[in-house]
Amino acid sequence: MAVRMILFCVLLPALTYGQASVNITRPHFPCGGLLTADQGHVASEGFPAPYLPNTKCSWTIRVSRGRVVILSFRHLDLESDPICRYDHVSVYNGDSPSAERLGRFCGTIRPGAIISTSNTLFIEMASDDDSNGKGFLALYTAGLPPATEKQFCGGKLVKPQGTIKTPNWPEKAYPPGISCTWHIVSRPHEHIELKFEKFSVEKDNYCRYDYVSIFNGSSKNEGQRVGKFCGDSLPGRIVSSSNELLVQFVSDLSVTTDGFLAKYIMKNKDGSPVETKPTVTTTTVSPTTTTTTTRPRKPGRPVLSACRTKCRRKGTLQSNFCASDFVVTGKVLKLSPQGQNLQVTISIINTYKMGRLATREIRGETVARMFLLCRRCPNLRKGSQYTLMGSVDAQGRGRILPTSFFLVYKPQQHHVLTKLTKRQC
Repeated sequence: MAVRMILFCVLLPALTYGQASVNITRPHFPCGGLLTADQGHVASEGFPAPYLPNTKCSWTIRVSRGRVVILSFRHLDLESDPICRYDHVSVYNGDSPSAERLGRFCGTIRPGAIISTSNTLFIEMASDDDSNGKGFLALYTAGLPPATEKQFCGGKLVKPQGTIKTPNWPEKAYPPGISCTWHIVSRPHEHIELKFEKFSVEKDNYCRYDYVSIFNGSSKNEGQRVGKFCGDSLPGRIVSSSNELLVQFVSDLSVTTDGFLAKYIMKNKDGSPVETKPTVTTTTVSPTTTTTTTRPRKPGRPVLSACRTKCRRKGTLQSNFCASDFVVTGKVLKLSPQGQNLQVTISIINTYKMGRLATREIRGETVARMFLLCRRCPNLRKGSQYTLMGSVDAQGRGRILPTSFFLVYKPQQHHVLTKLTKRQC
């Protein structure tokens, strides 16, 4: 009996210690707050659990005087949209959303490091009532002004030509433990050529530690990966299959080397370089004179012919009902950029006029595809319901112009639209 009591007394502290050692407390991320340490993490509420719908959270980061805030996203997973209209994270250069906005982000592509010009940075995250993901996680530190900081990389590149290089190039080796992503975007119907001029990244037969990965498109999709490179052999010339190319550089926490220097250039279909200063010509006609003015246009941003028209619907509900090939009410299921247009997938609620509009059945829903000839007009929102009308092309797809008549759908419209179907145009 005495022996058993001794063993129990010896084992009890060990068992208690063992239980305590596995009881790890996860960090708690609230919805917003004031962060005043010189280093820390900021994340969406409850990260890594999915963030909540219909929520807006804001954080103010304030570090020591004389320093700037350096914000590096470690994880980003928000509903994707070309212009981040739905779920997004916005970063402002100050202590409120009235300050200069440094960026608005969504999707899964992490931006490069963001640096304030003072000791404060304001972050705001908003979500709608639809899709969500894990949110975001970012590290912030107090640093010196950008003139003395050279350890940052990545970002979106839209100029017709440019340079990509690792942090610290060429003075010294790249830093350990960094992840940089460059998203190169040209205009539709153009492609991107990337050529490495210097290359020295930690060597490994399988490029498991430090490496450069290159993807066609705008996401890190393994099916679209062009190659993964490391060592000191120059990768060959890379040509994108579309107007977007993604370059990712990752280094682990151990060996670092010189890094790389690469140059890209955007080219037309015929192989000729894109003009560095494209122009737009406009003509003004008066009763007595005709004036032609040529002005520079920002490179890398196409001018959509349909978008030259103001986003303003014309006519009345009745006049447009008669002039349109189709009139339907429906819910927006998907928005997909298609070159200069925006393809909209609609789940039809009611049909008042069909014309030659093609539809199909998907899981019990009647679905139609339509094209906005200008991405901004009308400004449709995924998950919302609309009354839409327009013309139909030879393939049976709806065409919606910036001047097309549309309404945010309300149930009382059904009575009015039903009456119009019985009238003779």
